Amino acid sequence: MNYRLIIFLFGEICLIVGAIMCIPLFMSIGYGEMSTAIGFGIAIAVCVALGGIGLVLRPAKDKRDLRPSSGFAICGMLWIVIALIGALPFCISGHIPNYIDALFETVSGFTTTGASILKNVEALPKALLFWRAMTQWLGGMGVLVLAIAILPRSDKMSTALAKAEIPGPQFGKLVSKLRFTSRILYAIYIVMTLLLIGILCACKMPVFDSFCHAFSTASTGGFSVKNASIAAYNSVSIEVVLTIFMILFSVNFNIYFMIIIGHFLKALKSEELICMLIIVFVAITGITIDLCARNTYSSFGEALRYSSFNVASVMSTTGFGTADFTQWSVLSQVMLLGAMCIGGSAGSTAGGMKVSRLIIVSKSSLINLKKTMSPRSVYSLKMDGKTVNESTVSNVQNFFILYILIIMVSTLLISIQNSGFDSGNNFTTNFTAVISCFNNIGPGLGAVGPAGSYADFGVFSKIILSVDMLLGRLEILPILLIFSPKSWKRI
Repeated sequence: MNYRLIIFLFGEICLIVGAIMCIPLFMSIGYGEMSTAIGFGIAIAVCVALGGIGLVLRPAKDKRDLRPSSGFAICGMLWIVIALIGALPFCISGHIPNYIDALFETVSGFTTTGASILKNVEALPKALLFWRAMTQWLGGMGVLVLAIAILPRSDKMSTALAKAEIPGPQFGKLVSKLRFTSRILYAIYIVMTLLLIGILCACKMPVFDSFCHAFSTASTGGFSVKNASIAAYNSVSIEVVLTIFMILFSVNFNIYFMIIIGHFLKALKSEELICMLIIVFVAITGITIDLCARNTYSSFGEALRYSSFNVASVMSTTGFGTADFTQWSVLSQVMLLGAMCIGGSAGSTAGGMKVSRLIIVSKSSLINLKKTMSPRSVYSLKMDGKTVNESTVSNVQNFFILYILIIMVSTLLISIQNSGFDSGNNFTTNFTAVISCFNNIGPGLGAVGPAGSYADFGVFSKIILSVDMLLGRLEILPILLIFSPKSWKRI
């Protein structure tokens, strides 16, 4: 095992995280939040110490290559390390004194889940609110993708790490070099985020709030600086803007690149994009009709307003709230639950199982049905006119099996009653908490709805849900491969 390479990679990422932490550190000093400043100062010192060790022990350039399986395992470990360090400012400052709670909040941030243990978000100092939003923005596009974009390293190593962090069933480069691909992705991400900040300010949202909500929207994370989330502003214009941008950020970023280079029609013909927009339209239409039929709101316009925002919020796995949809009918809640599980597009910042996987599984099932009826016929699975190879189809099918298994096991674990681990919640709360965390959404149903929080879960449940968030963001394998000895022996 190449311990030097592992420590070197950990050190690099710690230095990047420490440098970014300087922003909320200076903010805390500027706002006079001295306990928070101490928390960030200690966390930065830890990052610098680990980074220094990594630089001292860095291996020779000819010993920095990684196998794909090793890249997955290291990626999983790196995410755990940055979460452990990122939780320090919350805990040391005393604003979230329980370290497990602070870790839950930080994992929720980096994985862009948006699930919170805080019952009074507005009581946090501004520097910590900004750090919460920043963890989501970093996690949205990926910390390792950022490292690849700014640090020189071999394309082979970069590919091994990026495959583990970039979501979706298929990995591809926009250009020949992965470093330039990472820069293009981050450039699009930054420009869209800045555009959203400007528009939110124009809609009369305070500047600080605009930055935090833009970071959360861009990452489809959902952390807000208000207890009532976006409902606190009671602004139709803000809700319309965020609805549009939540959908935009849940679109594959490759499509934006194709538009930039002039392939506009090809981009709009994307099967995944069309399918995602159809699902969003059907969900909004169905829920609006249901809300109107039950007179949940006083007018069609009001029903459309709340249904469209909340469908975009859960489908993109952002998790912002403008209404407590746990008070809606069972039919509307089921449609929202389905949208939560599907999520956005591959190659976006959205969570969930991804629309592309849904398409591949649906087409694969249809082909298997046709083969049963006509055994001698030959069929090939295609997306956007291109044949999807058998290994990709097999990986997607395996993902679905693991997806269902993890949800079942996690629900069982956090439903343990009278065991000393947890106080116990009803099935709806436990099941949707797992679905919400595993799909990186934030709110669920029952006690973890838009008006609730995860504060009442026990320590054991919070640890399980934190693991679920990491499994969901990194799409299972990087976390599972941490426990595979072969992944480490081959480094």
